[in-house]
Amino acid sequence: MHAHRPTTAPDPRRWWILGLLAIAQAMLVIDVTVVNVALPSIGAELGLDRAALTWVVTAYTLFFGSLLLLGGRLADGYGRRRMFLIGIGTFVVASLASGLAPDGTILVAARAAQGIGAALMSPAALSIVRWSRWSSSTTSNKIFASVNSYPQPPSVEGVVARRRSIFLAQ
Repeated sequence: MHAHRPTTAPDPRRWWILGLLAIAQAMLVIDVTVVNVALPSIGAELGLDRAALTWVVTAYTLFFGSLLLLGGRLADGYGRRRMFLIGIGTFVVASLASGLAPDGTILVAARAAQGIGAALMSPAALSIVRWSRWSSSTTSNKIFASVNSYPQPPSVEGVVARRRSIFLAQ
């Protein structure tokens, strides 16, 4: 005969947490597209040529993509929640630095820091969704995936096509 295990009720905050994680993940993806739309105003405001504008986009994607595995490993070793919070903190501070950057060099460095924050935050968020106790893990996975695959409406990009507004809004 099997002993009856008491079940605990799912945490009522779980859907708010899932929403926060999904929005944070979507913010990382949107960051690439919205910056592309704002490149002309960034170039005009900071006096950057085409090569320098390429680095504004590339610095973020290069650091984000190349450090994802390290971010996942750090989340495994030091805790998913801790790495998510460090990642989002790094991303927010780097977004502020990007919005206030007085020249292209600081902007590119801040974009690299955004990529580092994104690389810490993204695998931690995915891991939290995967390993947390949801009432229906299939539902949470579907919600998380749909938020990240949903295309951003062009009207949103057009509204925030100025450098300071795109980085400070994040």
